[in-house]
Amino acid sequence: MKRALISVYDKSGVADLARGLIELGYEIISSGGTASLLRAHSIAVTEVRAVTGFPEMMEGRLKTLHPLIHGGILMRRGHESDEESAKAHGLSPIDIVVVNLYPFAETVSGEHSLTQAIENIDIGGPAMVRAAAKNYAFVAVVTSPKQYGAVLGELREHGAVSTSLRQRLAAEALLATAYYDSIISQYLWRAFGESALPAQMGLPLNLVLPLRYGENPHQEGALYATALAQGGLARAEQLQGKELSYCNIADADVAWAVVSEFTCPAVAVVKHATPCGVAMGETIHEAYLKAEAGDRISIFGGIVALNREVDEVTAEALSKIFLEVVVAPCFTGAARRILGTKKNLRLLALDDSAEGEARAAGGNWEVRSIAGGYLLQTPDTWGTTEQWQVVTAAQPTPAAESDLLFAWVVAKHVKSNAIVIAKGGATIGIGTGQPNRIDAARQAIERAGAGVKGAVLASEAFFPLPDVLEVCGRAGIVAVIQPGGALRDAESIAVANAYGLAMLHTKERHFKH
Repeated sequence: MKRALISVYDKSGVADLARGLIELGYEIISSGGTASLLRAHSIAVTEVRAVTGFPEMMEGRLKTLHPLIHGGILMRRGHESDEESAKAHGLSPIDIVVVNLYPFAETVSGEHSLTQAIENIDIGGPAMVRAAAKNYAFVAVVTSPKQYGAVLGELREHGAVSTSLRQRLAAEALLATAYYDSIISQYLWRAFGESALPAQMGLPLNLVLPLRYGENPHQEGALYATALAQGGLARAEQLQGKELSYCNIADADVAWAVVSEFTCPAVAVVKHATPCGVAMGETIHEAYLKAEAGDRISIFGGIVALNREVDEVTAEALSKIFLEVVVAPCFTGAARRILGTKKNLRLLALDDSAEGEARAAGGNWEVRSIAGGYLLQTPDTWGTTEQWQVVTAAQPTPAAESDLLFAWVVAKHVKSNAIVIAKGGATIGIGTGQPNRIDAARQAIERAGAGVKGAVLASEAFFPLPDVLEVCGRAGIVAVIQPGGALRDAESIAVANAYGLAMLHTKERHFKH
């Protein structure tokens, strides 16, 4: 008689699976809660302890870790040495292993103690899964209720699970255990690790959305979520519109990251991962109008993020222009009706309460692929304004100081070399991605136009030369914020003083490549 071992935490569909296996002539071996559930459904079960001669012990920590179980899984049929060992030690083969694991991720995602986390580290389950996957030539390993139908279907049609399905199940099983172990290792490293970046790591990613293609049509793409995150764009709810593209998601993430920096109502417009209009206001409607005015050309076909509920009046303004995506915490009913007339417009609702946690949930890592490996770093966070210093004779006015802080926040999200010109709580000119800082400054000033007079300027990195200050002074900019720390800072300060500019050094750089 063929044998199937069933030991699952997620018991959905398992009674029907076991019943189907029995109808096909299988003996069911099980333990603990799974055995109890199957018996409650009047399904005959052989207890693991009846096979091993050992009871469950240590409050269920030890159930299936026994040679009579693992030998039955690992035994190679027709292999002389394996057959002799099995005969000598009373081993019988196990042909199907149905296992899913303790809910570690679910446990640690809510309120929990370290003890609860530790007790939800599955030991016996992964051991059986790995053994069955290794011996896929003879054993079918089933790790998800979604696989039950395919397994029963092949057994009913062909009397056996095909080699191709066993191979696929084995690959899926090892992906499942790798994912599971990476969640646990990441959790424990965050609790006990000595540094932010360990010597080895696994990044637990869960498929959220297959995409039509990647950045370009010839590239494959998909959206994955990190296992320990509770919020973030990867878990946004799409309320309407066409399916999201790779570029939509990348741009929306940049826009959402910008507005998440602000506690007041704020709006960011992003195109090709570049902020082109950012503003704050007394209301979200005011902030949107100011952000739109920041670059009326680039907003066409862009992505808009708002950090407040979208109301009717804001929806009316949004509906007047072609946009790809609007992302916000929520939308009023009236706003949904207005924006619902634009059938292709993608609306994303996103819980903003867990944004910081979501960005830290990869183990506090930002990841970038390079040829042959990956670059990792901790997220770019803020220092303290206590280290900021006015280094010029002129002091910024309260209005200029507010705009300097605003522009500094925006500059953190602009590709280097980055220059942000702002006035009245809104960007009016952004220079981005230039190989030298003076060109970025000229680009921003040109985009600001006549509004540059009386505006402020932020640079995400220091000025190596005083040339940017010369351009600022001639353009009519009144205040500048930058990290400082260049060898020729004294020259830049002298130029700022000559033009009567106020300049702050933050002593903190925010390169973005």
